[in-house]
Amino acid sequence: MSALQEVTHIDNVRLGEDGKSVVILDQTQLPNRTIYETLRTAEELYTAIKTLQVRGAPAIGICAGYGLAALARQSAATDRAAFDRLLREQSDYLVSSRPTAVNLSWAARRMCALLDAHGDWTVPQMQDALEAEARAIHREDIEMCRAISEHGLSLLKEGDGILTHCNAGPLATSRYGTALGPIFLGTERGMHFRVFADETRPLLQGARLTSYELQKGGVDVTLICDNMASIVMKNGWINACFVGCDRVAANGDTANKIGTSGVAILAKYYGIPFYVLGPTSTIDMSCPTGADIRIEERDPEEIKTKFYAEPMALPEVKCYNPAFDVTDHSLIAGIITEKGICRPPFSQNLPTFFRERK
Repeated sequence: MSALQEVTHIDNVRLGEDGKSVVILDQTQLPNRTIYETLRTAEELYTAIKTLQVRGAPAIGICAGYGLAALARQSAATDRAAFDRLLREQSDYLVSSRPTAVNLSWAARRMCALLDAHGDWTVPQMQDALEAEARAIHREDIEMCRAISEHGLSLLKEGDGILTHCNAGPLATSRYGTALGPIFLGTERGMHFRVFADETRPLLQGARLTSYELQKGGVDVTLICDNMASIVMKNGWINACFVGCDRVAANGDTANKIGTSGVAILAKYYGIPFYVLGPTSTIDMSCPTGADIRIEERDPEEIKTKFYAEPMALPEVKCYNPAFDVTDHSLIAGIITEKGICRPPFSQNLPTFFRERK
């Protein structure tokens, strides 16, 4: 297997061999250590998702699917009522760990929908069905990432400069990635790109993960601080911005890692197309606008002390540490999913787009 294939086919989330656990690549340890963790309890799954040991909207959806399947296998309940009640409680608990990323709740709802669809099945039958559904979620994500990559690659040409924000590569998904998928697919086909990766707060996921994936995959990557995006655009080094997403509202407003909206505003000023890439499961047609998206706030110590040998601010200094911001739909040139490229006006085209492609 080539270095590129090792990156694009990384085994970051899987069901344990016993069917009662989930094995994840601990992303908080990268790029310095490669450590896999085995999660067996609902509390361990919650913590892994909450602390970003496993992260990326598609990947936490996959983790939720496998997590609920594993917890179902562990259940001592012999009657369906008790079995169903416990699984729904565990589902709600896992979903509460990351409120912004819709893939988490989407995957959990999909798993729990089986309970309603097969009320007459025995507990062992449901356990088998839940595992099969979790594997289907994973398999479908692999197919979606490949399709997203194909559609995104159609917008790029040899030698393009691309700016990306956060991490939307194989570590955040299952294969290739979403925002990084077209870059990896093009590289696989012999194309050459120059990628600028913002370091990205919180947890410096662009520095620790995006530049890691691209460098390991043989892509020309340059790491920049978030506040350097403007100068590389002004220098004429950027032809397109590709970012992932954690939730897309019905009008096209998009929630992604904090700082994404700033990149979109800069891209608009410099006349650079700004594209959002993600599976259709990130589209929330029940969410009218970005104002309706709940924004997760994280521990202030991630700003003041994390990654530093000594604190970088006084203990009494207040911090505001939102994990996401919302990019206004007016700044987005296109939303790229496995079903194609949706263009503005999104409030008009998103419903039609998905109705015609079901």
